[in-house]
Amino acid sequence: MIQEIKEEYAIVLDFLPNGYPFDSRPMHMKTPIAQAIGKEHFILLELVPKKGQFLQPYQEVYMGSGKRDHIHHIIGKIQIDRLTQTAIMELEVVVKSIVEKTQKRFVDFFNNAGPINTRRHQLELLPGIGKKHMWEILEQRKEKLFESFEDIKNRVKLMPNPESTIIKRIIAELNEEDRYRLFVGT
Repeated sequence: MIQEIKEEYAIVLDFLPNGYPFDSRPMHMKTPIAQAIGKEHFILLELVPKKGQFLQPYQEVYMGSGKRDHIHHIIGKIQIDRLTQTAIMELEVVVKSIVEKTQKRFVDFFNNAGPINTRRHQLELLPGIGKKHMWEILEQRKEKLFESFEDIKNRVKLMPNPESTIIKRIIAELNEEDRYRLFVGT
């Protein structure tokens, strides 16, 4: 049985205190909506805040199974094309912030990534990384594991910025640009 991936915390991308503008129901029937992205698996979510809660973009909210302060319930996952313009504009900023704060997790990816099949390696799924960079990363990590994005940049010649590469890959996965998932849960 496949266990469903759940997010404990999310970062608010946009808050619509009067619900969606295209919702044709009378005002008293509309519910406030927050569009958010999960901190761990980058899952895009639609959340309903508790009554009287006014959420701000970039606000971190708990939505796990314990006592929630701000969130009443989770409507569910949403596709990137359902995000508001504001949420789309904030998406890359929030993803960058999460990647910066959890750098070790992504550096560990460079240290542990393996082959997908006999022809392709996980590292090659990162934008700007071809066979040449992949082999150099593998050689460098054999000598000594990478410690930071800066360490990767310094030890791998002409390496695209590892942090931006990770951010671009996460955005590409959110856009469902290919079938492989390295960072975004489903």
